[in-house]
This record gives sequence, C-alpha cells and structure tokens, in this order.
Amino acid sequence: MSARVADEKMTIKEVIADLKVPSSTFYRWRQLGKGPRAIKLPNGDVRIRRSEYERWLAEREDAA
Repeated sequence: MSARVADEKMTIKEVIADLKVPSSTFYRWRQLGKGPRAIKLPNGDVRIRRSEYERWLAEREDAA
C-alpha cells in the first residue's frame, strides 16, 4: 500500500459502507469511544485516515 493510499481520508459514509453496519451502530461506537480515531474538520465534517481505519480493523480481528 502506498503512503498516499494509506493516508487517504475516508468519510463516515465510506467507512459505514465498507463495514456494512447501520449508521446508528457506527455513531454509537464513536460515542462509546470504540470507533476508529477520527479527524474533525473546521466545517464539522469528520474524516478517518485509511491507515487508522485499517489499524482499528486489525485490532478487532485480534480481539475476535
């Protein structure tokens, strides 16, 4: 994976689509501090670095 792809910023919508979970589930995880680390932009939008998303997924795999 190139550094450019690893540093890509994903939207919440893209993460939810990839995980195939309802948005309410993802937002509950975030509220409980169990979601991937995110970046809140000045306009209020939220982005998640692909590298952080992949790291977070790998942690879930280890815990399964």
